[in-house]
Amino acid sequence: MTETRSTCPYCGVGCGVIIESQGAQITGVRGDPDHPANFGRLCSKGSTLHLTASEPVTLQTRLLQPLQRLQRSATPQPVSWDSALTLATDQFARIVRDHGPDAVGFYVSGQLLTEDYYVFNKLAKGLIGTNNIDTNSRLCMSSAVAGYKKTLGADAPPACYDDVNHAQTIFIVGSNTAFAHPILFRRIEDAKRKNPALKIVVADVRRTDTVELADLFLQIQPGTDVMLFNGMLHLMLWEGWTNPTFIAAHTTGFDDLKATVRDYTPDAVAQTCGISKADLLEATRLFAQSPATLSLYCQGLNQSSSGTAKNTALINLHLATGQIGKPGAAPFSLTGQPNAMGGREVGGLANLLSAHRDLANPAHRAEVAALWGVPSVPDKTGKTAVEMFQAAADGEIKALWIACTNPAQSMPDQATVRRALERAEFVVVQEAFSTTATARYADLLLPATTWGEKEGTVTNSERRISRVRAAVVPPGAPDTAPRHDWAIATDFAQRLERALGRDTTTGTLFPYPTAESVWNEHRESTRGRDLDITGMDYAQLDAKPLQWPMPEGASTGKVRLYEDGVFPTPDGRARFVNAEYRGVAEPREARYPFSLTTGRLRDQWHGMSRTGTLGRLFGHVREPVLQMHPQDMARRLIQENDLVHVTSRRGSILVPVQASPEVGLSQAFMAMHWGEEYLSGVSATGTRLAGVNALTTSAYCPDSKQPEFKHAAVKVLKADMPWTLLAIAWLPATEVLAARSALQALMGRFAFASCVPFGSAGDSKGHERSGVLFRAADLEAASDEVLQEIETLLQLNGADVVRYADKKRGQRRAVRLQRATVNATLEGFMLAGDTRAQSWMTTLLQDEQPAQNYGRALLAPGATPPMPVQSRGKVVCTCFNVTDSAIQATLADCTGFAADRLATLQGALKCGTNCGSCVPQLQRMVRASMEPTTA
Repeated sequence: MTETRSTCPYCGVGCGVIIESQGAQITGVRGDPDHPANFGRLCSKGSTLHLTASEPVTLQTRLLQPLQRLQRSATPQPVSWDSALTLATDQFARIVRDHGPDAVGFYVSGQLLTEDYYVFNKLAKGLIGTNNIDTNSRLCMSSAVAGYKKTLGADAPPACYDDVNHAQTIFIVGSNTAFAHPILFRRIEDAKRKNPALKIVVADVRRTDTVELADLFLQIQPGTDVMLFNGMLHLMLWEGWTNPTFIAAHTTGFDDLKATVRDYTPDAVAQTCGISKADLLEATRLFAQSPATLSLYCQGLNQSSSGTAKNTALINLHLATGQIGKPGAAPFSLTGQPNAMGGREVGGLANLLSAHRDLANPAHRAEVAALWGVPSVPDKTGKTAVEMFQAAADGEIKALWIACTNPAQSMPDQATVRRALERAEFVVVQEAFSTTATARYADLLLPATTWGEKEGTVTNSERRISRVRAAVVPPGAPDTAPRHDWAIATDFAQRLERALGRDTTTGTLFPYPTAESVWNEHRESTRGRDLDITGMDYAQLDAKPLQWPMPEGASTGKVRLYEDGVFPTPDGRARFVNAEYRGVAEPREARYPFSLTTGRLRDQWHGMSRTGTLGRLFGHVREPVLQMHPQDMARRLIQENDLVHVTSRRGSILVPVQASPEVGLSQAFMAMHWGEEYLSGVSATGTRLAGVNALTTSAYCPDSKQPEFKHAAVKVLKADMPWTLLAIAWLPATEVLAARSALQALMGRFAFASCVPFGSAGDSKGHERSGVLFRAADLEAASDEVLQEIETLLQLNGADVVRYADKKRGQRRAVRLQRATVNATLEGFMLAGDTRAQSWMTTLLQDEQPAQNYGRALLAPGATPPMPVQSRGKVVCTCFNVTDSAIQATLADCTGFAADRLATLQGALKCGTNCGSCVPQLQRMVRASMEPTTA
C-alpha cells in the first residue's frame, strides 16, 4: 500500500488527508494528523472520499475521453485530444476574429487548483484580450472580497483557526458552520469545552445545528443583517462600549457612520429583525465588552443583494471596538470552496488581476502586462457570472468555456442560464464527471483529472497554502485519458497563439511543462504585494503547509494580520464604510408570501457530482424536500410529505414538504444541492423544471455582483397529484449508476419525479449495499410501457419477482425477494397508483428484515402490514450507521448531566466519535431526553 499526503477537495477549511492506494486504485483515506487545519480529523464527506474515487463508481461517472457533439441533441462521439483541441481552437479563433475578444467567456471554479486558475486567467486576459473570465466563487465569496477591500484595504482574512482558542466571544452570523465547515466547528466545540467562559452568539434566519453550541441565538428576519449590525453599533455608542483610542489612531470615516447609525434604535432594530431588545443588548455587550471577539461568517452575509454592505457593517463593529489584530479578535470570512482563495490570489475574477491587483488600476494593468510579456491587459471590466450568462442568452457572448463547475445546476434563474447554454454557438465543458446537467449542453467535453490524480496547490480560509498531490494515475486509455486542467488550458493556449497570429518565435506565453512551473510564475507575480509568497516554493510546501504572506527570506508565513494597526490602504488606516440597511431585492408580498432560503446539507457537496455517487451519504437526508414551519403548513391544510407547487417570479417546481420548527414563520428552506439530476418535473406548458435554482433570483449586490441566493419570494400551494409511484431496489454495485442514469432520463415523463441513490453505511462487518430510489407523481397513471421500463431498470422483472396489476384503477405492484436464505428478504419493490404501504415496505428493504411472513400483503393495497414492522430509524451518524431509534433507546436508560449522557451514547454506539458531524444533533437529542414530558 502507498500513502500520499494531499488536501480534501470540499470546503474551505482545507483539511489535510492521507490517501491510501494500491496500484491505480485509491483504497482509503484518513485525516493527516500533522496538517494544521484539521490535525487528523475529517467530516462525513471527507472521510468517504475514497469511496467516491474507487471503482466501480469512478468508471461509471467519470468522463474518460474527449467527446464531441455534431448536434446539440446528438449523442457525443469519442475524439482524440488533438482533434478536440483543434476544434476548440478553430471555433474560438473564428469567434474572436469575427466578433472580437469579448464574444467569448470563461466560467471556471473555486475547486480548481491555483495553477489551473493561473493559466486560465492568463489565457483570457493576456492572450485573447478579454476580461470575461469569472468563477463560481462569485456565487459564494465575492461579497467577502469586496467587504475586506473596502474596509481593511485588501482581500486578506486577518485571522487564523487557532483564534477560536483565544476568543472570549465568537459571533457566528450567516453561517451554518456545523454543516458548511464541520472540522472548524469541531475546534470551536473543543474551545468551548476547554473554556466554559467562552460565549457563542449565533445570528441566522434558521435554527441550524450550529445553534446547538450557542449561548445566545438571534433568529433574525431574512436580509436584516445590516440593520442588526448598525443597531449594535448604535448601542455601543450609547453605552460607551467603543474604543476611541483605536478609532483615532487606526481608522477613518467614523463620524459619517456615527451619524447614520443614530437612527438604528433598539426599537427599530427589534421590529425589523424580529428579535427582542434584551437579546440585542446582550449580543452587543458580549461583542463589545469581550477581551477578544472573533466573528465567523459565510453565505448568509455574502449571498445577498446587500452582501458587501453586510460584510462592511460587520467589520465596522470590529474597527469600532478594536477587535482586530490580536489573538482571538478579527472578522473572519469562512471560504466556501477549497480554493476560492487561490482563485482570488491569481486574479481569476472578471474585475481582478494577478496577486490582488485591481483591473481598474492602470499601474496594476501595466505591471501584469510586463510580467506576462504582452503589450497590454484590457481595461474593460469583464462579465461576472450572472452577467456572462445573461450576455450569452442575449447573443452577445457566443462561446463559453466552462471548467470544473455545473452552472446548469448552481446558477440562479435557471431559465436564463439554460437559454444561454442553448444559444451559445460553441460550448466547451471541461469536467471530471459525465453526469452533470451542464454536460448535456456541451458541444465539446474535455475530460479532466480530479481529486487523487491532481498536482498543485490550494489556499484555505486562514491563508494557508497546501499541496495537492496525485496518488494514482487517471483512468482511461493513455492517448485519451483525462488531463490536468492547467495542462488542457496550456495546450489550448499554445494552439490559439498560432491561430490568432501571435509571433511565437521568441517563445510562447505558456511555457509550462509542469504544475510547479506555473506556480513559480504565479509566485513571482506576488513580489511586493500584500500576499507576497516569493519565499514559498514546492519544496517548502512539501514539508508543511504555509500561510501567506511569506516573502523571500522569511522562514514562515504570518499567522495574523494587522497586529501593528497598519492596514494596506494609502494612508495605512482602516476605513469605516457607511453601510445603510436595504431590504431584500424581492420582498414578500400577497402573491408571494414566503421567503425561500437555500443552504447546505450535512453530508452533501454542491451539485453532488461526487457525493451523489454514494448511497450512504443520503442516509441523513434521503430525498429533496421543502421545509416549512408547522403552523404555516397547518394554516394551508398541508400535511407532511404532501407535494406542493413552489413558485417564484422565475419558475415553479414540485417538491414534497416537511415540517420544520427550525424554519421561521412565513419562511421556507430548501437545500442548494437539488438540481434536475435529482429532482425534476414538467410544467403545464410542457417546460422541464430545473431544481431549486429554477426559483432563485439573479438580483445581485451592486458592489460584488454576487447573487441573492438567500432570499426569493415564493408562494407554496398544495398540489393535487392523485397518481403516485415509489420504486426502490438494491442493485449490484457495478449497475447502480447506469440504472440511475436511465431512470433520470424518465423523470421528464412525470409532473414530479425524484431519483436518488439509496444505500446503507454498512454494519460492523463492512456489509454495505447500494441501490436506487425513484419517486413520481402525476395527474393520471403512467403507461404500461413506462412502468415496465422502470421495473426492468430496477431488476423487478425476473423469476424471483411477483406482481399485481389493476389497470382499471391505475395500480401496479412488483416485489423482488431474495430467497437464497432461510429468511427471505425484500430486495426491491415498485408501488404504482397506491403507495400507502411505502413506509413499512421501505423499512423491510432498508433494514433487510425477513419478509416471507408478510406474504400477499406485499402486493395488496393499504398501509397496514399483517404484523408490526419496527424500523431501525433514520440515520444520524453516517460513519457508524447509527439511527435515531438506537440513540433514543440508549438515552432512555441514561441519567445525569447532558455531558454524561452524550459520553454514554458515544461509548455505547460510537456515534459522534469519528468525524463528529452528528454531534450537534446528538446534543439536541440529549437535551430533548432531559426535558419533562407532559400528558
